[in-house]
Amino acid sequence: MTTQGAGRPRLTDRKRPGETAREEILDAAAELFTTRGYASTSTRKIADAVGIRQATLYHYFKTKDDILDALLSTTVTPTLEVARRILDSDATPAARLHAVVTFDGVQLWTGRWNIGVLYLLPELRTERFLPFVRARETLRATYRELAAAVLAELAAAGTQHLPDSEEDIPLRLVETLVNLRWDGIGREDEPQRTADAAIRALGWTGDWEAMRSQSSALLAQKE
Repeated sequence: MTTQGAGRPRLTDRKRPGETAREEILDAAAELFTTRGYASTSTRKIADAVGIRQATLYHYFKTKDDILDALLSTTVTPTLEVARRILDSDATPAARLHAVVTFDGVQLWTGRWNIGVLYLLPELRTERFLPFVRARETLRATYRELAAAVLAELAAAGTQHLPDSEEDIPLRLVETLVNLRWDGIGREDEPQRTADAAIRALGWTGDWEAMRSQSSALLAQKE
């Protein structure tokens, strides 16, 4: 038996990817929640999957809800941070939206576990998860702002486009990646194809090569 700190013995050698015990717990929980169900997964099962004592798990997370909240946050917080940076850029509206859709899509498509399937859990309707729900609504509003800028540019140019009521299309398209992944279908470049589809769905018909190049440049930038 190895140890991971005073008073917190590990039952077995490391089983999970992650730099810390907290990351290992999240990885195990993500697998169990998405493959066996949230309600049927206990904290004991999560601890066993990591190879730690249940008391050790409680050192990092007080409740199973806290674990779920942490997992859900990984699907929203990174995209929000990137979107806020991109919103302040001088890139074209289409490139900005394309970059955000691509980044968000990659997070959902390439993560070790398909955490997006947890969005429909009834537990998320409780007050405990209100902060996450609000964060997700902020992301939705950010998507709408990005889409509205594309539509406004098209309107100014006299280009035929979808009405403002369709500003939610880009986010809806991104969320289909969760279902595609659940069904085991789709291609490796699905996030990029989804980003193209989001722009096309709004009626944009500009220089695709230039737009994609600008989108890639936005994602290559660092804080």
